[in-house]
Amino acid sequence: MPIIAVGATTTRYFSVIKEMNLLYSGDVVVVAKGSIFIQAVPIGGSLQENIVDEVKQVEGVKTAVPMLCLIGLSTYKYSLTHLVPLNISVGMPPGDWSFLVGSTPLKPGGSWPSTNSSEEEVVIGLYLAQRFNLAVNSTVRIKDHDLRVAGILDTPSALLTRIIIMPLEAAQEIYGYNLLINMIVVEPQKGITEKELVNRIEKEVEDVKALTADERNEIIEPILRDVETWNLGIRSVLFSISMVLVMMVATMNVSERKGEFATLDAIGAPKSCIIRMVIIETGLIGFFGCVGGILLGVVAAVLVIGFYASVPVSFVLPNLFVIVTPAMMFGTLASVVALSCITGVIPAIFAARIRKREALG
Repeated sequence: MPIIAVGATTTRYFSVIKEMNLLYSGDVVVVAKGSIFIQAVPIGGSLQENIVDEVKQVEGVKTAVPMLCLIGLSTYKYSLTHLVPLNISVGMPPGDWSFLVGSTPLKPGGSWPSTNSSEEEVVIGLYLAQRFNLAVNSTVRIKDHDLRVAGILDTPSALLTRIIIMPLEAAQEIYGYNLLINMIVVEPQKGITEKELVNRIEKEVEDVKALTADERNEIIEPILRDVETWNLGIRSVLFSISMVLVMMVATMNVSERKGEFATLDAIGAPKSCIIRMVIIETGLIGFFGCVGGILLGVVAAVLVIGFYASVPVSFVLPNLFVIVTPAMMFGTLASVVALSCITGVIPAIFAARIRKREALG
């Protein structure tokens, strides 16, 4: 159970983080000096919106898209005990949505916010729509502003299911960032590398920091390596404990059935038959114990992820086999059964050496 629970939870967070690494792939991200960029979101610092024009004038820049990206700032409750933000609000110029969502479609009946509309509009992720019972044309209230839900993103992406996308001007007004942004996504011209463009931007534009994909990930990479090492260590310890427990159970079973093994020896049963019997028995102990452990581990993983991601269990269940993959289940089962059989070798040898005179008196 702990192997599945720990492994599934850790793997899920790895996949979410790696998914965020794919955002702005091949692009350069420009942020204010002194700010920290973690995965897909800048923390601290802001830029004047007119800096976008300066960036566009740098040689090698094909497109520069300003964004205002803010974490968990809606009026909905947000708890620091949750490792995943309830929402991420993003303001960006209409028509440039693909820089953030790629080719992600909207659910039927939805549309992207229009600059010609007299009302404030947003596109939200599927998780937010389900959690707060929102549909296309529903009204959502953020910072004392009533906004119409123009569309809902149709994707299971962990990031995009929690996102609120709106025109840049609307985001600046709602969150009080008048004429301010906190990041610029820059697409290089063909033949220009990210590193070349980063050097040019930082040289020609003052008070900004330009980041390549590798630089954006360098903060989180050491943490990921440490967590991966920790996960491997925990799984190794748990497998070792499993082997010891199976060996103890098998040894006790053999000790309690000395008479039976002596009888087999007396009627001429080969020692190899006795060894196979004990090994098969320990394999079955590992098999049935692992099946029960996997079921309990799946339940534990769902509850842990639901709690820390602030997601009701009903939202997690449809993605059950994404969280705990069949490959993880069968891999764990095969490993435990194999280790149980190996562990059963010592008790099996002990059983084969029992002499009938000692056992039968």
